[in-house]
Amino acid sequence: MIESWVGSMSRLLPRAIGEAGHRFTFLTRDLHHYLRAHPPGGGPHPLLAAQNVLTAETNDTAGLLDRAESLHGVLGFDGVLSSCDYYLPAVARVADRLGLPGPDPEAVAAACRKDATRRALDAAGVPGPRHALCRDWPETAAAAAEIGYPLVIKPVDLCAGMYVRQAGDERELADAWKALSDFPVNARGQRRDPVVLLEELLTGPEVSVETVSYDGTCRVVGVTDKSLGGAPAFIETGHMFPAALEPADRRAAAETAVAALRALGLDQVVAHTEIRLTPGGPRVIEVNPRPAGNRITELVRHVTGIDLPGAAVDVALGRVPDLEPRPTGVGSAAIGFLLPDRAGELAGIDGAERAAAAEGVREVDLAAPGRTVRAAGSNNDYLGHVMVTDPRAGQARERMAGVLAGLRPRYAGGPA
Repeated sequence: MIESWVGSMSRLLPRAIGEAGHRFTFLTRDLHHYLRAHPPGGGPHPLLAAQNVLTAETNDTAGLLDRAESLHGVLGFDGVLSSCDYYLPAVARVADRLGLPGPDPEAVAAACRKDATRRALDAAGVPGPRHALCRDWPETAAAAAEIGYPLVIKPVDLCAGMYVRQAGDERELADAWKALSDFPVNARGQRRDPVVLLEELLTGPEVSVETVSYDGTCRVVGVTDKSLGGAPAFIETGHMFPAALEPADRRAAAETAVAALRALGLDQVVAHTEIRLTPGGPRVIEVNPRPAGNRITELVRHVTGIDLPGAAVDVALGRVPDLEPRPTGVGSAAIGFLLPDRAGELAGIDGAERAAAAEGVREVDLAAPGRTVRAAGSNNDYLGHVMVTDPRAGQARERMAGVLAGLRPRYAGGPA
């Protein structure tokens, strides 16, 4: 495993590897990046369950290839994987260099760059928003005038909704452009491309399609719905699986996602494709060549019994994943995220015990007192989450919302 997110998938992938009877080596440039992230319940981080924890400059792809090849000669790897978007292209290149199963490196690189994804989808006729790639402010202002307000400005190479903003006029666009230009290096020390992507603002429900591609076959596992908040940011505030959609809408979303994966040439991947169901039909927002984050894979597992992190492990090993649904007694599962409404020091979160005891609750994971928080600007700013299940299809979101409403953050030196 080359790097990882420090959130949910950094726990779910090690679990999947262990449950399948495998062992893994963890390769990172900064182990302290993970040691600072304490898992729920305390104890060591699951990444430390690795048989080997090794250091390498993972931001230097050429050096990483040589390092991985040298380690392969000693340890004999059977697969290579990551959950972190910033390293997926490098992982694909390592797999290719070592002759191990994996997706086409160029396809992964295109999927991890929003501008390259747009070019590939345009060439294949897969529908998306009108858009423009801009390299400086004059070009950005001119393109915005052509596309028309309101619109969306986003970086081409960041994740978790970072610096994605809606702009209603040129002043708001200038503010968003300036904020993005002042963030030249991402959280992993990688220098960003300073270009920005402008897109027309799409309307309609947003969903994601969870798929597994292997040996030229793409299996749609299901469609997840999404709620957004934090305007003018686009913060994911919750998800439900399966999405409460008409069969025609579900089918259209799935077909569009599969078309996007094929346009990019992606195979041997578990993917998470975000789609807006506009009045004019489905439009692709982005394609992520890795399992869904925000514990969506746990929603899928509760409802269908399918373990998407486990499927990612199988695909990385060149094996056929188990994608057969099985009865679980769960008709729907939902997760909701608690957002800070202002900056300050978190004094506590009231209602946690009541939430944990509520019917259908599977997880309550909340930030500890003493944490310094800021008003939410991306998916990185959550104060925690609640996950619930319901035996009825389409009902888990309502149950989750009721539990989440009972949680009240308190801040030091101020009211809740």
